[in-house]
Amino acid sequence: MANNVKIERLNHAFQEEISMILMTEIKDEDIKFITITGVETTSDLGLAKVYFTVLDDTKRESTLEALKGAASFIRGELSKRVDIRHTPELKFIYDTSIEYGNHIEKIIEQINEEK
Repeated sequence: MANNVKIERLNHAFQEEISMILMTEIKDEDIKFITITGVETTSDLGLAKVYFTVLDDTKRESTLEALKGAASFIRGELSKRVDIRHTPELKFIYDTSIEYGNHIEKIIEQINEEK
């Protein structure tokens, strides 16, 4: 149980710090305007899946490629900011939960209009 609490705290710290790094340290304009929606770290702290969304959906792929290119820099900055022995590898994943939520909302609206 204590291990889960530790990982949840790390996930939250990683999310905050990665967001700050992207806002303040990254020069690439493709990466500037993204939102980090969540972080899931494995129990062995070897990998952290970083979920993100973009304002302009047409830039999804270019943003993902830019994030992959900047992952080692972001990881290095993260290691300076979060006190942990080994900083996990970062894997960036586009978060589709917002799109899914919008889709469900449209379905509910259609059902309500039919009634």
